[in-house]
Amino acid sequence: MSDIPDPRFVLHRITSSEWVINDLRYPENDPRHVVACVYELAETEVEVTWLRELPLALRYGSAFEVLEEVERMQHTGRATRPISIPHRPPLLAT
Repeated sequence: MSDIPDPRFVLHRITSSEWVINDLRYPENDPRHVVACVYELAETEVEVTWLRELPLALRYGSAFEVLEEVERMQHTGRATRPISIPHRPPLLAT
């Protein structure tokens, strides 16, 4: 599933065609514990219902791809430096 020794996100199979992605940072009785529900549409396509506001796709090739995308989002979201915005004096009204 993941190369991370102590993963924050885990993929749990519910039925033969349904999974949930859980955030282990929150207890099971916390609504934030479930990040997404993943449903198999075909052998090479799954659909995701996001339970958090994440700017990610709704369809992937597999449930494992969804988990990898969530993990990638968590790692890159905090790893970038702020983008500096050049400051300029206000324009003079003529």
